[in-house]
Amino acid sequence: MGRDAWRHSGRQATDLDSDSTTVFEGSAGAVSGAVSDGGARPAGAQGGRLPGLAGPTAPGSTDRAPDYRIAVVGSGPRGMSVLERLASRLLASPVDRGVHLYLIDGVEVGCGRVWRTDQPQWFLMNTVCREVTMFSGPPDEGPPRPGAGPSLAQWWRDNAEDYVGPDGYAPRRLHARYLRFVLETVERALPGNVVTHRVPAMVEDIEPTTDGYRLDLSGGNALLVDRVVLTTGHSQLEQTGRHRVYERFAATRPNLRYFPGDSPADLPLDTVPAGSAVGVMGLGLTFYDLMLAFTLGRGGRFHEDGDGHLVYLPSGREPRLYGGSRSGMPLPARGRNQKSSELAFTPTVFTTANVTRGHDFGTLDFTRHMLPWIIAEIELVYYQTALREQGDAEAAAFLTAAAGRIAATAVPPVSELARPLLREPMPPLDFERLCRPFVGATFDHPDEFDRALTEYLRRDLERAERGNYADPIKAALDVLRDTRWVVREIVDFGGLTPDSHRDGFLSWFAPRSALLAAGPPRSRLRQAQALRDAGLLRVVGPDLQVGTDEWRGCFTLSSPAVADSIVAVETLIDARTPTTDINRDRSILTRNLVRRGVWTEFTNGAGPDAFRTGGVAVTQSPYHPIDRRGRPDRGLYVLGIPAEHTRWFTLVGSGRPGSWNEFTRDADAIARDALAGMTVQAPTQRRSARDVPAVALR
Repeated sequence: MGRDAWRHSGRQATDLDSDSTTVFEGSAGAVSGAVSDGGARPAGAQGGRLPGLAGPTAPGSTDRAPDYRIAVVGSGPRGMSVLERLASRLLASPVDRGVHLYLIDGVEVGCGRVWRTDQPQWFLMNTVCREVTMFSGPPDEGPPRPGAGPSLAQWWRDNAEDYVGPDGYAPRRLHARYLRFVLETVERALPGNVVTHRVPAMVEDIEPTTDGYRLDLSGGNALLVDRVVLTTGHSQLEQTGRHRVYERFAATRPNLRYFPGDSPADLPLDTVPAGSAVGVMGLGLTFYDLMLAFTLGRGGRFHEDGDGHLVYLPSGREPRLYGGSRSGMPLPARGRNQKSSELAFTPTVFTTANVTRGHDFGTLDFTRHMLPWIIAEIELVYYQTALREQGDAEAAAFLTAAAGRIAATAVPPVSELARPLLREPMPPLDFERLCRPFVGATFDHPDEFDRALTEYLRRDLERAERGNYADPIKAALDVLRDTRWVVREIVDFGGLTPDSHRDGFLSWFAPRSALLAAGPPRSRLRQAQALRDAGLLRVVGPDLQVGTDEWRGCFTLSSPAVADSIVAVETLIDARTPTTDINRDRSILTRNLVRRGVWTEFTNGAGPDAFRTGGVAVTQSPYHPIDRRGRPDRGLYVLGIPAEHTRWFTLVGSGRPGSWNEFTRDADAIARDALAGMTVQAPTQRRSARDVPAVALR
């Protein structure tokens, strides 16, 4: 982009705003960077003045390389992991030129929108805190720094009074404070020639220049950088189909409200009147958040009655909640954690080599070629656990070895191998029945379904209390979490046939895996039962149907499996996680990138059978976006949710203490590639500061 294009772009150079901009001067020369939220000044930085951010060089210098700039757009866990790895590499291999790391976020720099610090205390993570870290290495004898720092559990123990132990579930806003601690640790540790900048703004467009990229920011400012890492996280989508019908239906009736899928902390829940009826589509993690927002958030409280029962004491300001889903049951509880954070599960039969043996890439059918191996691994852990709990560890080892030998040529018949080894008979593990416990059942009255649901939840809580190592079912279902990396190795980048990718994997398996592997703490199921006992929560039933009643002017919820289950509600909330679809994303940045062909949609296959996934098409690691001409942009990186469906389960939100998981490896691959750009870019390839108009950050 030439100087004339800059002059006519509509972006005007602005003076520094002393209320929101701190000016730093490091060893590379004066630079300006926006700092918000009481951000700490980087070590070695000193005050100075510079009228813009356009690649300063030292006065009179002609032989040193210009400063190098990397922007990370989105500062949730994915963005923070990239920043941490950038800092770790810069500390391990110092450079002799100025480096500027820009962390950009339009909501809260350092934790982002979903994890921000101002959300209520009752919104919890669903991973125990000992399994969460944002540092790529454990603490050592030195101070916390990039590459060596505490896990969430260790930090929580030392920095907050409400620490509940390593197997507790942290509030999301506490995790936000931990993320902010990671950012401050990075800022303190970096040498004087490496400076971080907190930029509280939305990026509205990214355009290539002759020597890098120009980021257009909200408020009329712009920024020139050499590399851009996009970790923009969850999106908000335009409504289509029946959801558009709900939106329009509510818009024409002042007494109705429709809230599309989003973070519960961003929904206008305070507009819901006390005593009104609220319908919730989906009974997953967001449902539990809404349940607490409408009870604890309205002044109610839970109380142990002394007999082991949890009782809800209402405030009188609660609405009445009606929920439903395909399964008809609230998300089952995670088993009580009995495993160390360093324990790595190694599959015996469900391995990439076993599944792909004899198949070319892209020819696998999920249901025929992959699912039987997953079920076999789940069954193996189920029977291993049962044998161990029956006191026969030798039989468990024999079963494992036998299954492993057979898996070298075929899917092992695990249940047949296990049956003669059991001292006590075990019911076979029915994967579909675990996912849909009420399938095929009918109920003559809502009370009959309520009794069946109560019994199911009671049994689930008993299993969860036994733990994820001792209880055969909870241990077996942990396989779904522990083998996600195997699934990704096989299905990512079009590893399945298009129809199998869409129907067998994303439509059938993915929701079932989420149901059984991503459960809430046990306390949430107890709270749900207490609210049901108090008459403030009713689960309508399986195969939820949602309608609009023109005559009564309300939404309706019902279950075809439960007679007389229809209820009328004034508020309808979609509590399901929005899918990724760059064609419906409301983000200005996404729309601009798609419009200009910088981002394209990953399509599995070609011709009439092709599956358009909705995710950003990216290369394999380090995940450069592929433009409309099929070329990767090697100065841009896309990580996380925008590339969902090109890759699978990109919403995983943290590293894990011990060996690196994919989360940390992805961040490191991008950091390595982004920093490698310094070695291939000659000083003459960049314009100097005096060649580019000054552009300041407000």
